[in-house]
Amino acid sequence: MFLSDVDIKKALKNGEIVLEPFDAKRLQAASYDIRLGNKFTLNEESSTHIIDPAKKIFAKTREIVKADDEEFVLHPGISVLGTSKEYFGSDHYLVQVGGKSSLARVGLMIHNTAGIINPGHFLNITFEITNQNNVPIIIRPGMEIAQITFSKLSSPPEQNYRTTGRFAKDNWKHFAPAKKKKVAK
Repeated sequence: MFLSDVDIKKALKNGEIVLEPFDAKRLQAASYDIRLGNKFTLNEESSTHIIDPAKKIFAKTREIVKADDEEFVLHPGISVLGTSKEYFGSDHYLVQVGGKSSLARVGLMIHNTAGIINPGHFLNITFEITNQNNVPIIIRPGMEIAQITFSKLSSPPEQNYRTTGRFAKDNWKHFAPAKKKKVAK
């Protein structure tokens, strides 16, 4: 079950949801619009020949920071990582991030697969931004780029992302180490 705007406000007031900064103007009937932050990570395509995740071979990257009034031109077929201005999370709810239909209609995707934020994960989310159009798209820090929803859990989880998650300490560290396998006794 998803929280309504009424329930989101109650959960914020009770401290069950962290959402900073909160602006009531971005609260929708059952979601909250979050904004694009200022940091972006781009692949250095001239020095990256292959990516092989199984062998931990990743692209060489560089980070850029754009001011709130600057634009970032995202060319067709290009993917970059970006971050949200909002810091959010909950120990009590599953948070899901989704794109905005108005941006999807112009070919802007904000995540490929990472749309779930587990209980105990508090973060400025990393967006996986891709231009699926055949013309460049201008994105700007501060623009409403995604929406988050909050879902009730059927029971409290045994695990908490704060202690089990690979990105729990640094969500901007893009290539987290592999999970350690538990050895059966």
